[in-house]
Amino acid sequence: MPTEFRYTVPAEETHWKFPASGEVAFTWDYDTRSDDLLKLYSKGKKEQWDAEKRIDWSLPVDPEDPMQMDDQVVPLYGTKMWDKLSKKQRVELRYHSQVFNLSQFLHGEQGALVCAARIVQDAPRIESKFYAATQVMDEARHVEAYRRLLSEKFRFVYPISKPLKTLLEQALNDPRWDFTYLGMQVLIEGIALVAFQRIRDYSKNALCASINAYVMQDEARHVAFGRLALRDYYPELTDAERREREEFVIEGSYHLRDRFNSPELWEQLGFDVKETIKILENAEGQIRFRKRLFSRIVPTVRAIGLWSEKVQKAYADLGGIQYADTDAQEMLDNDARVAEEFDRKMRDGFSASPR
Repeated sequence: MPTEFRYTVPAEETHWKFPASGEVAFTWDYDTRSDDLLKLYSKGKKEQWDAEKRIDWSLPVDPEDPMQMDDQVVPLYGTKMWDKLSKKQRVELRYHSQVFNLSQFLHGEQGALVCAARIVQDAPRIESKFYAATQVMDEARHVEAYRRLLSEKFRFVYPISKPLKTLLEQALNDPRWDFTYLGMQVLIEGIALVAFQRIRDYSKNALCASINAYVMQDEARHVAFGRLALRDYYPELTDAERREREEFVIEGSYHLRDRFNSPELWEQLGFDVKETIKILENAEGQIRFRKRLFSRIVPTVRAIGLWSEKVQKAYADLGGIQYADTDAQEMLDNDARVAEEFDRKMRDGFSASPR
């Protein structure tokens, strides 16, 4: 059913087009070289689900606090600025921060939809095209789910943030096929998993928590896809080509870090943007969150071979170097298990419990 989105910007500013470069790659060699990618393709086919049926859309949300998360996750919590806010201002900040994050999820999933379609078009190997085709359906389902959540349970939607918009444009504008993988499968999907997990594990609202759990089940496969495809390709690169990829990863990681500064949010709420961002840099809760931001990206970047001293230095500066030895696949496998647990919990009656 058509829904009019209530954006925080004029309607004419909600459309975005740009000329993207790339090539169409047909392959008449139907021999497959990666059993791992074929297994992932098989898994992707088996784990398709219907957002209309798997999610219980009749579940209610609190109109003032839809996600029902502790205040510790609200930006500014624990700062002197938070202490000065009235109860009404805290309610407004809590609500807007939830809407802002969900809006970025929605826009990021549309970006993933376009990127996955692009991978089908320009991936050089047939098994990559097979799997990417299942991801196109996954991403369409995610856009459907977040669109419905925002339009039915929230009052308005924020536009795409500038850092996310920039990274998507860079990933789609580079004609080399692997840059789309790097931008979406490694960076955007990797950081999204951390943001999704925060809601999945700490939201006391059954609807919000379950949607993020189910989306994470798919995203775990998507990140694994990027790791498998690039791990086999990058050893073939020259040192100069590898350095180009590393520069892209470093720049993209800083864009993603900046996405959580959320200047659009503070401007909409009438806060002094520069002052607020400066306060956030030293807020205890935000410091903890920023340290976790790259927990999914760092092990993948290392696994695909983009691990020069310059990359390591960047992640040390970003606060994520401690995740270099993390078992990325173990985390992704756990995401799939948790989604299955949510199916059981939703049947038996939802009860949130942090993991």
